[in-house]
Amino acid sequence: MNAHYTYFLILTASVLGPIALSFDKKLEFYKNWKYLFIAMLIPATIYICWDIYFTSIGIWHFNETYITGIKFINLPVEELLFFFIIPYCCVFIYACIRCYFPRLKKNKQADIFLKMLAICLLIIGIINVDKYYTALTFILTASFIMGLYFFRNYFKSFDAISFLVSFFISLIPFLIVNGFLTAIPVVLYNEAENLNIKIFTIPVEDVFYGMLLILMNIVIYEKLKSNNFNQ
Repeated sequence: MNAHYTYFLILTASVLGPIALSFDKKLEFYKNWKYLFIAMLIPATIYICWDIYFTSIGIWHFNETYITGIKFINLPVEELLFFFIIPYCCVFIYACIRCYFPRLKKNKQADIFLKMLAICLLIIGIINVDKYYTALTFILTASFIMGLYFFRNYFKSFDAISFLVSFFISLIPFLIVNGFLTAIPVVLYNEAENLNIKIFTIPVEDVFYGMLLILMNIVIYEKLKSNNFNQ
């Protein structure tokens, strides 16, 4: 196998199952593609800009051995695909949870957990403001969660417990994919810009980097769906 296709093949392997199962007769996830594909655009745009900036200042970089070499500005095309493929897989898992566990909703403990998490992330982010990856990831994730509750009437369709259950399930494939990317390594980090706390080879910041990406996609996806049903 040509090593330059490593990143691309990891992404392809990640999405094949969710795409195939999107046509499950009970779930029929494909019917919601029109909401999902629109929902992906805003988070992907934000993350691509974030990624371009962090790559340009050396927060992380990509191993040329394991990418095709096709780039958008300074990002491998595979990295652009990451911001669509991973959200697709994670929103698919979320949709499965909502479909197969309809009683799992409106849990006050889940709301409390998210609020406390936001406070903790904000504090850690502020304390480590000199570490770009830690500070920006934690502060942005905390701010987005706080925004959800500050504008709760606008985001009535957001269900914290469904998100949390699907997120913790999504962590398994997310960490597997990131594990390959950081162990091979496809992506290399400047350890001075993070806490240097690892889950195997994965910076702990990646968990919350992923959480924010998934949360943004789910919130926008649910908002688009609820708007359509209310019309």
